[in-house]
Amino acid sequence: MKALLRLLAILIALGLAAGGYVFWQVSALDQAVLNSDSETVEYEVARGSNANAVLRDWQSKGWLQASPWWRVWLKLHPREADIKAGTYRIARGDSLRSVLYRMWAGDVIHYSVTFVEGWNIRDLRAVLAKARKLKQTVPVMTDAELMAALGKPGLHPEGQFFPSTYSYTETMSDRDVLAEAMRVMDTVLAQEWEKRQPQLPYATPYEALIMASIVEKETGHASDRHDIAGVFVRRLDKNMRLQTDPTVIYGLGARFDGNLRKVDLQTDTPYNSYTRAGLPPSPICMPGREAIQASLNPAAGDALYFVARGDGTTVFSATLEQHNAAVREFQLKRRGRGR
Repeated sequence: MKALLRLLAILIALGLAAGGYVFWQVSALDQAVLNSDSETVEYEVARGSNANAVLRDWQSKGWLQASPWWRVWLKLHPREADIKAGTYRIARGDSLRSVLYRMWAGDVIHYSVTFVEGWNIRDLRAVLAKARKLKQTVPVMTDAELMAALGKPGLHPEGQFFPSTYSYTETMSDRDVLAEAMRVMDTVLAQEWEKRQPQLPYATPYEALIMASIVEKETGHASDRHDIAGVFVRRLDKNMRLQTDPTVIYGLGARFDGNLRKVDLQTDTPYNSYTRAGLPPSPICMPGREAIQASLNPAAGDALYFVARGDGTTVFSATLEQHNAAVREFQLKRRGRGR
């Protein structure tokens, strides 16, 4: 009987020792860090993959110490074992638990794309086509198909997207980004429309957006926006043609080679504001909030003309005689210096 008790005591002691050894080994893994090949790497967890497979891969790459106890460790950490597919950014020295936590939370890498004030729809298409990890659906769509897919069938796409920086993940498409940019533009335009001056010559917010796009393209210096908007609003009020070069250039499209000629100003298109009165049929670019604000809150005054000084600022004139003098002073002299 004593021999049996002694044997039982030995077995219990061995069991406790083995358990303690396993506990010590597994607990030591809590301090594990990843030694990736570079300071930061982008690591993709494939759809259907699991934590065991990921740990084995890291061990094979030499990022993680090899141990027979990783499977036990994952059993003791069920949350960290429940990882999600996607691409994650890993820095050398990141703790294993922090990386697996991000994978459990689905904290995948967010990429970004920036839309710039004054860009047109061709510019947007070009930058989206080059965006990293962004699913491409827009290149095969016409402008009409794109707007129908975005829920605005029949509307011209120009000016419908707000210039800003947009974040996306690799599960998103270019259409998702455009939908968000369109939502932001709708919100900004509605907010600014509510704060507009009374008695403006716009029947709808869309007409204000058209004007904002012209102001955006005509402004060389931010301080001139409201004054430029004032000139155009007064011209509309007096039934004068806007006579603004950016609309003509937009109407020329791919035919514009960087040199606007007299014949271009005389050739009629729906966007030629020298041959047609009123606003063009659509925006000519993507205006920012400041240009929208200026178009809805134009500066008071009597100026009906303006010309660029050549340094980004603008000279405003109330009469054609004053305007012609400003043109001679600032534009013709500059051309002479150039020659």
